[in-house]
Amino acid sequence: MQPHPHAPDVLFPNSLLIEVAWEVCNQVGGIYTVIRSKVPATVPAWGDRYCLLGPYFPQQAQGEFESYNDEQLATMNDPYARAVRTLHEQGYDICLGVWLITGRPRAVLINPFQNYNRLGELKADLWRDHQVPMPDNDDLLHQVVAFGDLARVFVEEVARQTVGQYQVIGHFHEWMTGVAIPELRRRQVPVHLVFTTHATLLGRYLAMNDPNFYDHLMLVDWRSQARHFNIEPAVSMERAAAHGSHVFTTVSELTVRECIYLLDRIPDAVLPNGLNIERFVALHEFQNLHKLYKDKIHEFVMAHFFQSYAFDLDQTIYLFTSGRYEYHNKGFDLTLEALARLNHRLQQSGLEGQVVMFFITKRPYTSINPLVLQSRAQLDEVRETCRAIEE
Repeated sequence: MQPHPHAPDVLFPNSLLIEVAWEVCNQVGGIYTVIRSKVPATVPAWGDRYCLLGPYFPQQAQGEFESYNDEQLATMNDPYARAVRTLHEQGYDICLGVWLITGRPRAVLINPFQNYNRLGELKADLWRDHQVPMPDNDDLLHQVVAFGDLARVFVEEVARQTVGQYQVIGHFHEWMTGVAIPELRRRQVPVHLVFTTHATLLGRYLAMNDPNFYDHLMLVDWRSQARHFNIEPAVSMERAAAHGSHVFTTVSELTVRECIYLLDRIPDAVLPNGLNIERFVALHEFQNLHKLYKDKIHEFVMAHFFQSYAFDLDQTIYLFTSGRYEYHNKGFDLTLEALARLNHRLQQSGLEGQVVMFFITKRPYTSINPLVLQSRAQLDEVRETCRAIEE
């Protein structure tokens, strides 16, 4: 592996790092972006000792994941490849490949549905050994429990094959993968376990229903509230992961308070999410890309709006907001209220110019609006005609 020109020093050369997340090759919410954005810095520091682990959902992984075939896998002799081969031989549906993102990290994906015939046993074990209750008919929780056991199997196999050679670190993100942690601790698997919560599950529900819940956070009865919102199994998993991990981290001082009062553990470290400020080395490169992308936005806006009315694009301000579609938690309600007030002030002041606001969030859809496609095609025809006249 060639060193990255701005690579940090090699970290912990005698250690392996397995980063486990539900959103590896599986975009659901913000964790997908967190993992993707940190990979370009993680891979140069860890090299082939770094591997991601997640559930395999073929439709979501399509176009993002390139699996090694049997011949390629047979020629590889690193701990992850050996563990995958061993589990293959035992009949597990597991694959090792490359996540096709910047940094091209290696990833192991495991099909959670292969464990569905053991759900009854797994749920009984969770209750007997870790006091985590499980419902009978929650498909998401079934997937989480099934994958958690398979993640435990893989991590345990890597640890078994590297005893005396490497220290193994397992970094688990959120409750959906953290379910593996308490069982790894119970079995005394020689793995250093890190659990990161980006926002407590119960905190999300409380915030949606009580905008001032931080003011009386210390008075919350977690079990009572979890039962009220019908999320006791998931919250119990989250608490078990937080208490079972060797190192417990979160991402902000605000979520520290949630962890203290809702999970009953003080985080060992606060690791804020960051931005890559070295993405554009030269200022002119950034400026050129800015103009290129703004022209593309202009094209979209013309196709979308100009069939009904036109305005001066040079006097237009573009604003953006993005996040998971949680109307209150992600502040979409505040954004809409702010836009309404801005619109009123612009009308009162008589200032020229327009504001175009983009809401970027993931929602189910059936197809692209055909009227927009038609407008875009007509705009392209006009543009080509103008270009031909100029030439």
